[in-house]
Amino acid sequence: MLKKVLLFGLGGAVVLTVGILLGHFGIKDDSSSSECAQEAARDVDENFVTQFIEEVAAIQIEENLRTLTRVPHMATTAGDEATVKYMLSRWQDPDNGLDDAWREEYKVYLSFPNETVPNKVTVVSSSGSVLFTGTEKEKPYGPEQEDEAVVQPYAAYGPPGHAKGKLVYANEGKVSDYEYLNKTMNLAGTIAIVKYGGAGRAAKAINGALFGVAGVLVYTEPRDINDGKMSDSSETYPHSWYLPPTGVERGSFNTHFGDMLTPYLAAKEDTYRIPEADITGIPPIPIQPIGFQDAYELICELDGPGAPEAWQGAFNCTYNVGGPGFKSTSKFNSSDVQLDIYNWAELRNSSNVMGIIRGSVEPDRYVIYGNHRDSWVHGAIDPSSGTAVMLEITRVDGRIVVYVTGKWRPRRSIIFGSWGAEEFGLIGSTEYAEEYQSKLRQRTVAYINVDISVFGEHLLLCSCFRRSVKTPASDLSVYDNWIRYFNRTSPTHGLIPQVPYLTGAGSDYAPFMHFLGITSMDISYTYDRSKTKARIYPAYHTAYDTFDYSSKYIDPGFTSHQTVARVAGNVLLRLADSLLLPFSCSDYAESLEQYLSTAVESFNEKLTLPLPPPCRSWCARLHFRFFFCLRPLKVRGINDQLMLLDRAFLDPLAFPEKISYRYRYTKHPINIPTPLPLHFPIRHVIWASRSSSVATFPGLADAFEQAEKTNLKQDWDQVHKQLSIVTQAIEGAAHTLEEVI
Repeated sequence: MLKKVLLFGLGGAVVLTVGILLGHFGIKDDSSSSECAQEAARDVDENFVTQFIEEVAAIQIEENLRTLTRVPHMATTAGDEATVKYMLSRWQDPDNGLDDAWREEYKVYLSFPNETVPNKVTVVSSSGSVLFTGTEKEKPYGPEQEDEAVVQPYAAYGPPGHAKGKLVYANEGKVSDYEYLNKTMNLAGTIAIVKYGGAGRAAKAINGALFGVAGVLVYTEPRDINDGKMSDSSETYPHSWYLPPTGVERGSFNTHFGDMLTPYLAAKEDTYRIPEADITGIPPIPIQPIGFQDAYELICELDGPGAPEAWQGAFNCTYNVGGPGFKSTSKFNSSDVQLDIYNWAELRNSSNVMGIIRGSVEPDRYVIYGNHRDSWVHGAIDPSSGTAVMLEITRVDGRIVVYVTGKWRPRRSIIFGSWGAEEFGLIGSTEYAEEYQSKLRQRTVAYINVDISVFGEHLLLCSCFRRSVKTPASDLSVYDNWIRYFNRTSPTHGLIPQVPYLTGAGSDYAPFMHFLGITSMDISYTYDRSKTKARIYPAYHTAYDTFDYSSKYIDPGFTSHQTVARVAGNVLLRLADSLLLPFSCSDYAESLEQYLSTAVESFNEKLTLPLPPPCRSWCARLHFRFFFCLRPLKVRGINDQLMLLDRAFLDPLAFPEKISYRYRYTKHPINIPTPLPLHFPIRHVIWASRSSSVATFPGLADAFEQAEKTNLKQDWDQVHKQLSIVTQAIEGAAHTLEEVI
């Protein structure tokens, strides 16, 4: 994201740089050269930004969403193809389209359930009688759930197969959860039921396989998603936003991103592909997601001791861990749980839809705005809330900027990307980043991601500070509302919004930030987390994520969508049109100082932490040079220094033992996972994810936590190594801000 960046206008700077000419020196003083000079020195037009904000219409976003959610549009299906054509028609519209729009095809490896032989979960007696059959389809409350294109709940990339065994409850499927069970029972051949959260989807099966588990069921715990609500007669959808009992969260059960057969290569028709047998990072055993209605039937019949208090949930029974198996008094006594999974996979053509507004002064500098297009079902919130916002931004830009006024173009080029097959592992954006990595790494100013634009109506979260956009139905600006609910004290600026960091890989910003080192941001309007414990909006990845659900319970009137469009468009225009890029590297330095302060506080008793280089003073000199700059190439040079700052923190060898590797697991619990290269490595030294609870440099924090656990020399050596990596990364980044060697 734009790490704690304050976006600001530079009106005073324009006066000091009127004479800047981009291009060679000695341009003649005629009318054409004068116009060129004025265009080159032009800063962002505040009047135009205001006009853009006023033009963004909630009703247009509502109609966009209504159209986008008429049919399910899972990647590469007929619904997805219809959405591709709709995006192209909008962006190629002669009245309010873009300069150009096209589709780019990739041939990618995707996983699907068998339409004719559905996956089954049953309880089978010792005599072979079926005592219980899990729900195969979600209960319909409207025509959307009855659409023939609604995909059966399944675990994408989960292997086909048949698993049968005694049931155990393994909490969230973390290694520590299986270790807890393994102390008192033999897990070999069991079926584990686990809840979402705590560990990645695929990890729940990968971890279980290490202990001999034969199959895994995954359910959504009502305490975690529904605040304990469970009844569809009065408490859940269609009466509220809460998930109905048969709702099932679908998802991609893999641990790396991009097409799995073409690591580091764009998945074109003739690209080399690894054998399917060499794919790793996916479940090695059958796995199936189920609704909490079915989970209730199974968990409340389990034998064995009660699970720890932290493992308990909303069901009106004690969650036991299993004997393994069911109680002797249960209707399922002496019975096994059986999984019959018929998933299959194949290569399919998936499309990105691309659009562009060409820049007038620096067309070779790109600001990229992206959102994925595919959904698991109708996807009104994920991702179509983001797509509806993007279409409104391009409508306003296309109509006002390009075709109506005809007098304005952004300084830099704006690229719009509607990514395909994101739900299967960020495939469209990753393939795009791999295909064009050389150009993108050299030319891209920033990447803006708006995936789920609206979770709720409480608070907008992004890395953009601007007081010009108001919150819905309030005189408060987004900035002031943010400070009201989510703030911190800056030593430089006082009380400011607390900006979350993009430290994971939850959406399409991941390949741009972690692989290419492009400054990235993610924008969404979220719900009031003081009023609900829901880990995400409850209809997430289910057949209930529909236009009806969004318009009734997420954003009636679509004013929060409108606010996101105004903020995202505001940021986009400033990044594309400001004379000096609106990045504050001094705020970046403040973030690093916060990390250092936390590291000193947490680790200083056992480590000697070096002082950081004077990043902040170099940042100040960088901006000082701009205000006294009279040469066009110097402005370009300063902007390039700002643009490339994040890229200075890339280190492809920083995390070989942690994040940059996926693992090959075998079923025997004593085997150690073997590291193998990930599709693309997470290599940003500052913004990589961490498992440690200490909010500081991720490699150092995780290495220190491991060393404290084991006290082994090799683990303390890793601490020293990570300390050296982060120290030299900061020093190297600071040096990029110097004017000359």
